[in-house]
Amino acid sequence: MALRVRKNRVQVPTGAVPARGARGPRGAEACPLNRCMTLLSGAWAPHVVWYLSAQPRRFGELRIDIPAISARVLSQRLRELAAKGVITRTILPTSPPSVEYALTDLGRELVPALTAIAHVGERLIARAPAPRRARGTTIAS
Repeated sequence: MALRVRKNRVQVPTGAVPARGARGPRGAEACPLNRCMTLLSGAWAPHVVWYLSAQPRRFGELRIDIPAISARVLSQRLRELAAKGVITRTILPTSPPSVEYALTDLGRELVPALTAIAHVGERLIARAPAPRRARGTTIAS
């Protein structure tokens, strides 16, 4: 006997789930969840936003803040975030010229969501990891 599909009782954001197979303006781009997650898409994008949340930073400072990121990927993420309107790129009149990156108002709106995600991550780290069994072994009773 097949299980009956239950109705989901979650409150769906306006325009979030188009009718099955729908195309056009009510498609995935009209979903508020998709629109927001698109801003943070790409490896290291949330980290870049996080480290710019305190103050504007230069490229080299961000490389120090996020040591695991390569210069190529950081440069690519900064360009993408600037194109999406999440950060601004300001050329400073120094010799040699340097560039400073800062969050826009849109970027600052993302910080509380990233803070909430970071708090969940802290709680996950604080949990004692469950002991892992080797593959193919059984639990002795």
